[in-house]
Amino acid sequence: MTAEKRVIDQKLESLEQLRSQARKGGGQQRIDQQHGRGKLTARERLALLMDEGTFEEIDTFVTHRATEFGLADRKFLGDAVVTGHGKVEGRQVFAFAQDFTVFGGSLSEVVSQKICKVMDLAAKTGCPVVGINDSGGARIQEGALSLGAYGDIFLKNTMYSGVIPQISVIMGPSAGGAVYSPAITDFIFMVKELGQMYITGPDVIKAVTGEDVTHEQLGGAATHATRSGVAQFVYDSEEECLEEVRHLLSFLPSNNIEDTPMVLSRNSSSLPDPDLRYLVPDDANRAYDVRDIIYKLADDEEFLEVHQSYAPNIVVGFARIDGRSVGIVANQPAHLAGVLDINASNKSARFVRFCDCFNIPLVTLVDVPGFMPGVEQEYGGIIRHGAKLIFAYAEATVPKIAVITRKAYGGAYIVMSSKHLRSDMNLVWPSAEIAVMGAEGAVNIIYREEISKAKNSEKKRKELVDDYQEKFTNPYVAASYGFVDDVIDPADTRLRIVKALEMLQNKRDTMPAKKHGNIPL
Repeated sequence: MTAEKRVIDQKLESLEQLRSQARKGGGQQRIDQQHGRGKLTARERLALLMDEGTFEEIDTFVTHRATEFGLADRKFLGDAVVTGHGKVEGRQVFAFAQDFTVFGGSLSEVVSQKICKVMDLAAKTGCPVVGINDSGGARIQEGALSLGAYGDIFLKNTMYSGVIPQISVIMGPSAGGAVYSPAITDFIFMVKELGQMYITGPDVIKAVTGEDVTHEQLGGAATHATRSGVAQFVYDSEEECLEEVRHLLSFLPSNNIEDTPMVLSRNSSSLPDPDLRYLVPDDANRAYDVRDIIYKLADDEEFLEVHQSYAPNIVVGFARIDGRSVGIVANQPAHLAGVLDINASNKSARFVRFCDCFNIPLVTLVDVPGFMPGVEQEYGGIIRHGAKLIFAYAEATVPKIAVITRKAYGGAYIVMSSKHLRSDMNLVWPSAEIAVMGAEGAVNIIYREEISKAKNSEKKRKELVDDYQEKFTNPYVAASYGFVDDVIDPADTRLRIVKALEMLQNKRDTMPAKKHGNIPL
């Protein structure tokens, strides 16, 4: 072997030693501690997220530049985050994973630079970005540099919102400023008992307000999935969580220019389904689970529900119909009769806007008695929050298809993808009732005096209710005005949606020239 070859081999050996050192993060002891907490390491998580063997790490040899508080002698290759790109079901995805074995995953100036670099690359190449959070927060030793580093990430999140899908996965602590990057992203996944998010921790709350609360009660997965609505998805294990991130990505285009991915179904039949005729009770006050309809409409009965445990009076999520990804929004009569309240309005408005960002057609199933009445709702701003849903549907330019299955009353009828908000195809079942309010309420107001003067007021009321229903609440009145496009046999619903999606696949719609609208936040 020549001297020149020996020099090259020595350099390659040195390179491999450095890579091996970088893969150990904060060292074997810290890795063992991470495993002892029931947590995977950053690189183990990224390996699970990506197709086997496809992850390519970048910025492996970056180290922090701080010198104060003894940091000059404590440097780790790659610092406290692992960044790179790989494939998810053959499609390119960028990702970063905070490394808790290095300074507790704390955010330094260079950690932020690594994250920003990978986000820039994702945006330039039109690919989704997944961030796995497991961090003790800002690196205190770096002071204002660490704070500025968070701001740099927030800016990237905001600039690329609506350009590429951004997904956050909370697999450890995320406190203080660290929570705002995930909050700006499109979807947040959390792992039970491991992931926590809060602005101020239990100790600070105890000192300021006197309230006693645990970390899990304050910012655990259950709290954010059911009460705050911050997290859209919650799972029991890291492995299940990352598998579901992959599942979500399969429904999404890589960027805001691409169409949604087509996936051939094992069962793409669009033959009439007679079972749909009998899923909705004829009695307007009887409950049913709208998911039973969704499963009938979706390819292979596959439906990825978003925000399943939050505002359950409305159901949102992703499905495929004849191979096309669609966003489903559906009132849920099985909870609060499907009424719209503050939380349901916020949940569905954000989902509608996401689908519009990424060219995902919207299919809306309508069975809504109105908006939730009550002092609490009014004081909480139901007017403002309900207006968000109006704004979202009116602004959306993607194909919009609505099916009214039973009742659509009052302002809630208008809100739920009505023709008046630029919906493209509005279909109704023969059981549908479209009116300002239900027949009982309308009759009690309009014929109050006539009923009170009748000898048999209950008989008179029933006659008037029946007459009102025949004249005003059946679907043919709205159809006569062109507010709905057709009254259909429920068995044909899937076929009609498939045909509507085909018809609308080249739809183009625009908004008036402006910087942006002012949604009633």
